[in-house]
Amino acid sequence: MDRRFFLTGALAATAGLAGCASAPPAPRLPTRPVTLDQAFLGRKHGRGHFRIWLTGEERRFDAVLDGRLSRQGNRLTVVEDFVYDDGQKDRLTWVFDRAGPNRWTGQREDTVGLAEAIQANGQIRLRYTADFRSLSGVTRLGFADLIYLREDGLIVNEGIVSRAGIPVAGVRFEIRG
Repeated sequence: MDRRFFLTGALAATAGLAGCASAPPAPRLPTRPVTLDQAFLGRKHGRGHFRIWLTGEERRFDAVLDGRLSRQGNRLTVVEDFVYDDGQKDRLTWVFDRAGPNRWTGQREDTVGLAEAIQANGQIRLRYTADFRSLSGVTRLGFADLIYLREDGLIVNEGIVSRAGIPVAGVRFEIRG
């Protein structure tokens, strides 16, 4: 099943869902401070899943990330190679630019406008909008991610996905160096 078809069809069924959080809460477990460039610099491997809340549908994936920082330290490029459990493969590339103290802006092939990453309290909050194309058209989704570093060294990216401003799904991606 195509990633974009899965998202479009399943999210259409959740359009009436309301009353859920629009951003992930801070983790309850102990964490260590992390910055965007620390989290994504170098080669990393991860495993994750995307879950539609109303239907319970889930899609699992593995990913290899390769992050490189410019010599000046102001641009972070992260190539993401995904392999989904159904065999589909996808490559997306983030390009983040430092936009001030504890702040980055970035884009990926599917984003609409700029993503914003804010580093605060040892965690990263990433917000962006992306267009997912399918045979039936384009589905515009909003993402609100929280990225944190557990004490055991695991980087966790938890996200809430919204459609038309209504939270409809969650993403969890666990990354190891």
